[in-house]
Amino acid sequence: MNLIEQRVLRGPNLYSSAPCLLTVVDLAELQGVSTSALPRFNDALLDLIPSLGQHYSPPGKPGGFVQRLQQGTYMARVVEHVTLALQTLAGAPVGFGRSAPIESQPGRYRVICGYQFEQVAQEAFALAMQLVTALAHDQPFDLEEPLAELRDHAERRAIGTSTAAVIDAATRRGIPSLRLTEEANLFQLGWGARQKRLQATVTGNTSLVAANIASDKQLTKTLLAEAGVPVPRGRLVTDVEQAQRAARRVGVPVTIKPLDANQGKGVTTVCVTPEQIEAAFDHARGYSRRVIVEKYLEGHDYRVLVTGNKVAAASRRRPPEVTGDGVKTIAELVAQENLDPARGDGHTNILTRMRLDQIAADLLAKQGYEFDSVPPAGAVVALRGNANLSTGGTAEDATDLLHPSTREICIRAARTIGLDVAGIDIICRDIGVPLDEQDGGIIEVNAAPGIRMHQYPSSGQPRDAGDAIVEAMYGKDNGRIPVIAVTGTNGKTTTALLLGHAGRMAKLGTGVTTTEGVFINGVRVDQGDCSGYWSARKVLTSTEVDFAVLETARGGILKRGLAFDRCDVGVVLNVSADHLGMDGVETLADLAEVKAVVARTASRAVVLNAEDPYCVRMASQVEEGVEVLYFSLDPEHPVLLTHLDQGGRATWLHDGVLMIGHGNRREALVSAAAMPMSVQGHAMFNIANALAAIAALLATDFTLPKIAEALTTFVSDSHNNPLRANVYDMGQATLVVDYAHNPAAYRALGRMARSLAGSVAGAGTSGKVIGVVTAPGDRRDADLRDVGRNCAIDFNELIVYQSNPRGRADGQTGALIVEGIRQQLSGDGTAVQIDDVQQALAVAIAKCQPGDVLVFSSPSTPHVLVEALRPFYPENAAIIAADLRPVHSECNDA
Repeated sequence: MNLIEQRVLRGPNLYSSAPCLLTVVDLAELQGVSTSALPRFNDALLDLIPSLGQHYSPPGKPGGFVQRLQQGTYMARVVEHVTLALQTLAGAPVGFGRSAPIESQPGRYRVICGYQFEQVAQEAFALAMQLVTALAHDQPFDLEEPLAELRDHAERRAIGTSTAAVIDAATRRGIPSLRLTEEANLFQLGWGARQKRLQATVTGNTSLVAANIASDKQLTKTLLAEAGVPVPRGRLVTDVEQAQRAARRVGVPVTIKPLDANQGKGVTTVCVTPEQIEAAFDHARGYSRRVIVEKYLEGHDYRVLVTGNKVAAASRRRPPEVTGDGVKTIAELVAQENLDPARGDGHTNILTRMRLDQIAADLLAKQGYEFDSVPPAGAVVALRGNANLSTGGTAEDATDLLHPSTREICIRAARTIGLDVAGIDIICRDIGVPLDEQDGGIIEVNAAPGIRMHQYPSSGQPRDAGDAIVEAMYGKDNGRIPVIAVTGTNGKTTTALLLGHAGRMAKLGTGVTTTEGVFINGVRVDQGDCSGYWSARKVLTSTEVDFAVLETARGGILKRGLAFDRCDVGVVLNVSADHLGMDGVETLADLAEVKAVVARTASRAVVLNAEDPYCVRMASQVEEGVEVLYFSLDPEHPVLLTHLDQGGRATWLHDGVLMIGHGNRREALVSAAAMPMSVQGHAMFNIANALAAIAALLATDFTLPKIAEALTTFVSDSHNNPLRANVYDMGQATLVVDYAHNPAAYRALGRMARSLAGSVAGAGTSGKVIGVVTAPGDRRDADLRDVGRNCAIDFNELIVYQSNPRGRADGQTGALIVEGIRQQLSGDGTAVQIDDVQQALAVAIAKCQPGDVLVFSSPSTPHVLVEALRPFYPENAAIIAADLRPVHSECNDA
């Protein structure tokens, strides 16, 4: 069994709305081998991974997968289920999977598996292939060591309990989240200019100065005392003699703790004798050079969570302790307690395992015990002097018991230190009684407080502390900026740039991704084909962006999935033949399913082409409540008219005017000729793009005057929209430069050129349309012939050159295009193949007469265009060269 290709689909994709790992495997010698034909395979597999017995599979119930094993299934499906099971056993549970043969490649299968962590999923898949291969060959397989390593990798990437609670709360509120580092709990909540950062419970609003103050316990106490907040008396010391004097001054018993440690490290309570004070000082010095000696407050340990200007939760914390049964030793009681699945190491579990270390040994000695001691039945044995959950403590909810005056004191304490999220530690006998009536006080104010104790208390009512933090960050806002995703076979870049232009005209910070680059407020920050995941993420993480327009190409969806969970408006311009035969997309219906991923993620509206049956079918796939808007060049198209009759909104072209309709209402917006991008109304494909853009802007609440302003000021030239219907005056002829590269694009470009030739030549006459055309070599033979056939319809003379062979032999691509041209012309026609681009252009220019239109289909790199034009049209080449934008980095959407 061999791994052929693997892709991490990080967002909504062709297979799922959640992240997936897509792998192509070649079963090789296991092709055609069924699990039912291997006598020992099924038992060996279930012995290694018993949890597979609960996996679903048709007929869709627990145990269904075992039934399939017994009936006989292919090894790719087994790998799928084993990959899911291994991730779950590693602590990263997932359940979605799918596998199917690739019909065009016998022996190869496409396997889809959900995941929580990319690297863990990839390692689990590799391990699954090894395991299944070994068992299929009746070889033993030791799973223990690799599974332990997988668990370790999953644990390193696991999201802490507190962070997970905040992220889950944000998700419930519709706030998008993005993990910025795989092995740290640093997240972005929200998008663009409305984003906020989160790490554990530290938010982007948390002041560094406030956090530093909170880490200095003595300074914290000083500021709180000045603000009238009750705190225990204490002193800062640096040697044991100072500690002894400080204890005498504040009065024993005292608590001794490091100045700037956390999680209860180095803290010793109830120190009375000089020996205890010295030992406690030495212990604290292990964590900090400076030590606090303060009056020991008698009572219980409480933690109050303040978020914003309110108390979100309060808990009584209990130190880690065990209760004797008269039989087991303390070590055995601790081991028994640590078997609780709620306990684990670090902060990924609800509770932390209890520790038997030197601190526990010292405290046990004070109680007359050792680790091997057997305490009497019912005897409570403490293992720590503090009640931190991070050292194994537990907590019970006390929110409703908190006295109103104490509530206000906690809020004042957080405000005094300057923290937006704070954990206030209180010692008092009864949290329901005012602190000044019981000699209680605040002993610490914590930045980045853990919220496990509130979210998952050992007893009492759970409090949604994560949601309280999100509310303090966002209020009722969802952190989203308007996002328009544009897909389709042709017209994506022009439509995206027009939408971005409208955003800038409306004074919005605008981010746009296209196949020409990434633009932030009109400045290109990346160049190249930037229509995939990483480019969209670049825009969504930019703090300058209030309005995002994301060109979303087929390749980006298939390679990485979408960079967003949902967009406000999804635009699908058209579906026509391009890139067929690649990545499992064999037919137009397959391609439409890829484009429909964008439509399915729209949360507000979907804009569809009423003249494209594949687009029309997508209307049935949108979420309930999502508006559908249609656009059409044909004002009488039945889909358009039916939609309007049913009260829907639409845009269309009527007698050279772009119209807007809503039910029975009709309104003229602008004439097509008033839009520079329409080339005086000849570029019908750009008029269609404009109609789609109008519908998208209407759905995002742009006003009609702002839309009209954008349409009449957007220019599709080599500066604003290179290689998209760029028109130049050559003196005796007109030059049109465009990045046409598929049959539908050439058909639309030919129509424009034919219309333009008629208008340039004058009434009653028409100039010739001469084309210098090409196409990428990685298209199918039939698609290249279709390029030729479509060119032959409107072009009078054609010269075919070679641009991107992409694996084909020299001249083969052009030969297929010429073959298609001659098929359409039913003879030799006027097609010439000249593979060198400059020679091809020279021949075409020599043919031009006054009134002719020369169409040059340029490769996607403008520099190639400049070099091709320079010998013949140096002025035009200089204009294009000057328009090439500066760029800060190269786009990489791989």
